[in-house]
Amino acid sequence: MKSGRHKRILEIISEQPIDTQDELLNRLMESGYKATQATISRDIKDLRLVKTLGADGKYRYTSAAAANTDPRSSLSQLFSSVVSMDCAQNIVVIKTYSGMASAVCASLDSTENREIVGTIAGDDTIFIACRTNESAAVLTESLKQYIVK
Repeated sequence: MKSGRHKRILEIISEQPIDTQDELLNRLMESGYKATQATISRDIKDLRLVKTLGADGKYRYTSAAAANTDPRSSLSQLFSSVVSMDCAQNIVVIKTYSGMASAVCASLDSTENREIVGTIAGDDTIFIACRTNESAAVLTESLKQYIVK
């Protein structure tokens, strides 16, 4: 069932622009799949979907494979939605525009940085646990280069 749902999600986002998880959930339900918002959120992470900027200036879900981007390119595009970044001891905190934290976080996860122990994304905030205070400071400085000013 999960693989069928994943396949349908990829079909949906390739056939039409999908801006939100709620919109994706509604399209899945129209296709006969039952899911919750939490399930959709996990599916987005499992499928490594990212939001990319469309020609109309709106962000849409796309698969990293369909976007044909490497993680650094995707990260660079997504960091246009980052508002601020700071670190506190071994935790890096990234603030994004509403709804963009998950996409930025998924892109960060795909870089497989060894200093990152784990990440958590909310609607507009990302927490990154690093191995040491020093690695958090280095990560923060290296990621700040992607922030569009």
